Amino acid sequence: MAWSTRELADLAGTTVNAVRHYHQRGLLDQPDRRSNGYKQYGVPHLVRLLQIRRLRDIGVPIAEIVRLDSGVGTSPEVLSAIDADLAETIERSERARAEIADMMEHGSVTDVATGFAGVAPRLSASERSLTLIYAQLYEPGVMDDVRQMLDTDPDPATAKFESLPADADEPARERLAEEFSGTIAKALRSYPWIDAPETHLRQSVRSTAVAMAETMRAIYNPAQLDVLERATRLARARMGESAGDEGTEDRPGDA
Repeated sequence: MAWSTRELADLAGTTVNAVRHYHQRGLLDQPDRRSNGYKQYGVPHLVRLLQIRRLRDIGVPIAEIVRLDSGVGTSPEVLSAIDADLAETIERSERARAEIADMMEHGSVTDVATGFAGVAPRLSASERSLTLIYAQLYEPGVMDDVRQMLDTDPDPATAKFESLPADADEPARERLAEEFSGTIAKALRSYPWIDAPETHLRQSVRSTAVAMAETMRAIYNPAQLDVLERATRLARARMGESAGDEGTEDRPGDA
């Protein structure tokens, strides 16, 4: 029995172009030809083509098959690398399926980070944007904390901050900074990584700092940025005073 190129390709579940490519790379021997010039492939060609197909189907590169010449296997190192790639692909697929399930449950919400679809309805536009950027800059553990922070009804200070107009006067800014400092202090105590994020970054410290600075300027108006800076400074100062008072109380010999 002899097969034409088309028949061989169909039988092996591949294409004529693939067969020609394997000939060009020296992976498949050229067949004999009939008197009319047509190629006639035999069982050895089919077996070799199926061997190549098997290796290609599991991801073995053409260059590796060429390196093996007439061999039909591959090295443990190549197989380990392919296996690692497949494991990563499976992990990505599982994450994608989990995200799809979350979106199907809570609606096709695409303007928040993965895992935030459930809390999206209560988030402001700026908070939604922040979840996306945070997810790109910080490790998953940090995002769990961010989701926990957002998965509560906003306190009055946060609501006032989100709605603060750009032309808010000085007294209004000062009052809100005083009030908002309590919210920030609570977050700093509950999530220490906020003050030391370096060990939780997915990007470099510099690129993270630049991205966050640009993001804050883009989503908050000047009055909000001013209040945020003041409130953060007040929160840290008061936390420092509180820690100092505790140290004084515990100091030996002061009784």
